[in-house]
Parts: sequence; structure tokens; C-alpha cells
Amino acid sequence: MTYKENFSDKKKFHITTFGCQMNEHDSEIMAGMLIEKGYVQTDNREEADIVIFNTCSVRENADKRFFGTLGQLKHKKMQQKEAFTVCVCGCMMQQQHVVDTIKEKYPWVDVIFGTHNIHELPKLLDNLHTEQIKQIDVWEDGREIVEDLPAKRLFRHKSFVNIMYGCNNFCSYCIVPYTRGRERSRKPEDIVKEVRMLAADGVKEITLLGQNVNSYRGRSDAGETDFADLIYMLADIEGIDRIRFMTSHPKDLSDKLIDAFRNCDKLCKYIHLPVQAGSDAVLKDMNRKYTADDYRTLVKKIRAAVPEIAISTDIIVGFPGETEEDFEETLKLVRETEYDSAFTFLYSIRKGTPAARREDQVPEEVKHHRFNRLVEAVNESSAKKNHAYIGRIERVLVDGTSRSKEGTYEGRTDSFKLVNFTGEAGLEGKIVPVKITGANTFSLTGETADSLKL
Repeated sequence: MTYKENFSDKKKFHITTFGCQMNEHDSEIMAGMLIEKGYVQTDNREEADIVIFNTCSVRENADKRFFGTLGQLKHKKMQQKEAFTVCVCGCMMQQQHVVDTIKEKYPWVDVIFGTHNIHELPKLLDNLHTEQIKQIDVWEDGREIVEDLPAKRLFRHKSFVNIMYGCNNFCSYCIVPYTRGRERSRKPEDIVKEVRMLAADGVKEITLLGQNVNSYRGRSDAGETDFADLIYMLADIEGIDRIRFMTSHPKDLSDKLIDAFRNCDKLCKYIHLPVQAGSDAVLKDMNRKYTADDYRTLVKKIRAAVPEIAISTDIIVGFPGETEEDFEETLKLVRETEYDSAFTFLYSIRKGTPAARREDQVPEEVKHHRFNRLVEAVNESSAKKNHAYIGRIERVLVDGTSRSKEGTYEGRTDSFKLVNFTGEAGLEGKIVPVKITGANTFSLTGETADSLKL
């Protein structure tokens, strides 16, 4: 039994995605390419003929989960041989020691590729069945941006849109510049073309993606387009009702972008603005290139322009050398800023980064104690912010039936608040008025305003 004899019979694939929205969108693109090849996507990994793991290298937990899940497939691979194909890709594959580990401990993996050549997945699978040998193709850096790749979206009414790739910031804890490469911005006309096609296909909301969207610089014959310019260009596209973006580096957030929040109705009143720490000493060691007061000033400017804006952030606990006084400065900033939500992380060593070489690593028990205190402060702020929504009528883009409560819908407000609400059938993909009747730490509850007897 050979790859060639069985490849044409393989109809189902499954993709497991670890990590951020960039990885999620890469998986959507891979799904789109495989569907064009005649495959059918399945949510059940057990029934798949091709299993793809799209990996993340930002956090240690993602590494452990990946290797644990990958190991579960060994028995099936040994049983089915060439009739079952295992592929691994993504950020972890850009690290040679990870590739070496897979070759040594998981030799039954068929295809290994990285972040820069996901568009070559169909070619790698073709080579696998014609050459009948393992395919390992990891590009060290990005080349020309490949346009017009298909994507299988999770939702018909909203879509991710990559506007740039890579990162130039080299925060001392972060592996991304080494796995995603240097910054490369797409041409504005290519982004506009893609979004027009999405709008024609029923997309109402787009999320613009980049490791640091604030540093977007698109070049064309008409000159240079910055990030705020791009937002206004996309807001002119008929059918697009909402524009979001991820993620935003404080050092590059311009007054022009803040003005866009105030002046562009389609730009959602929500910003994810990672602070990472509230101590100047830690921020300097992290190579973040701003101080805690710089960050505070920026938040004040944003809220002065748009008082109702929702702000979320990223915070790392236990960075090497962090003292109790440093951590108290982070808690102080969190309480002052009153975030709507925050992604909180325990610092984890990433091999190849400057922070990994430091000898003043914070003990795990200290990290966990500080982490618990931070989560308590963040949750207190989130609950307070959500409670203020009670009684309001919010426009909610409906994603579908609720995952948490039977018989209800779920969707997002303009400010990215998750709402579970009651309503009539057929609301998926629509923007509907919802009266907020209750608030939890992480979500809101409500009912469609049209059904209320006011």
C-alpha cells in the first residue's frame, strides 16, 4: 500500500490550532486550500485522513499541549501507515531544536513546514504521495507575500484579514520575531480588494491582523499608506459595518489613529493595548520602549477621545528580576486603568530569547502567588465595567446559538463584550438591538430590544 494508491481516496482533514488569531487565520487558509483540492473538513480528528497541527511557540503550555496531543496519534499512524497523514506546522517549526525533537521522537510525522510557506501545503502533500518520503520544508524567513489564497472562515459574517506579517520589536521575552520574521506590510490595494470580496460574500465585520498593526506601512504607486489611512479606506467599502484590529503596540499608537476612533463610525470602540508590566524597570528589561507613565498618558488620550471605549491588555507575571515592588506597580496600574479585560500570563522561558539567558528567574511559587493576586484585581475591574452596561441597549452582531446556555444566542457588542440573550429564530449574522439585563465577570446577558414591551 503506497501513498499514491491511497491519496486520491482521502477526503477528510482536521486542523488543530494553538495560539493567536494569526494562527487561526493561517488555519483558515490551509482549510481553504485543502477544500479546493477536494477534501472535506471534519471536526472529528478520529475520522480524519489528514491531521494538521498548527503550533504556537509563545507560551510553554502550548508547547506541552502540542507534544501531548501529537503523541496520541502514534497508535493510529502505526496501524494505518500511509493511509493516515500527520502534518505539523506553525511557529514552533521555525525553531530548529523543535524540528530535531520531532524527527527524533516522532519519526512517523509525515510533513513539517513553518510559518512562511503555509501556501505550499498542497504541494507538500503532492510530493508526499509521489516521492513517498517525509516532507520537511521550513523557510528561515518570509519572501514575497502570496496573495489571493482561499480561506474557510469560521463565521460567514466576519473574517480575519492579515495586513502585515512579522515583527521588528524584539521584546526580550518574545520568540515571535524569530518565528514570524521581520515586518512585511501588504499593499493597501491588495487588502482593499480582499475586503471588497469579503463584503460581497456577506462579511459584516473584519479584524485586521498583525503583530503590531500600528507600524503598518503599505506602499503603492500612490505613495505610503499608514494604519489610520488604511482604516479609512476600508471603512468606505459598502457592506462592512465593523472594523477591529489586533494587536497594538503602545509605542507606535499615533494621535492619527486615536482620531480615527473618534471620527470613523465603523471602527469599533474597543482596543487591545498590551502593557505587559507596570514597573519601569521591568518594562526596560522587556525592551518595550515606553514607561508606565507613557502608557497612562496614552490611555488618557484614548479615553478623552472616546470616553466609552473598552480597553483590554496583556500582562506578564514573574518576568526575570521582577521584585515584589515591581509587581505592586503592575497592580497599581491595573487598578488605575480599570481594564475591561486582560490576558494574564505566567512568564515562561522561550529558548533563543534574551530573557531566557537571565539567571534571576522568579521562583514558580512566587509567580503563582502574584498571578492569583493579579487575576483578582483584573476580575474586579471586569465585573465593574460589565455591571455598568445593565439597562443599556447595545447593537450586537449575532454569532449563533449560545455555547453556554441552551435556547439563547450569543454575539458581541461594538466594544467586544460577549452577550448571551434571548431572541427570535434566524438572527445569526445580523446586528440586532439587545437590552442588557445582567452582567457577569466575563459576559453580559440580555434580550432583543424588539421583543420588549417598552
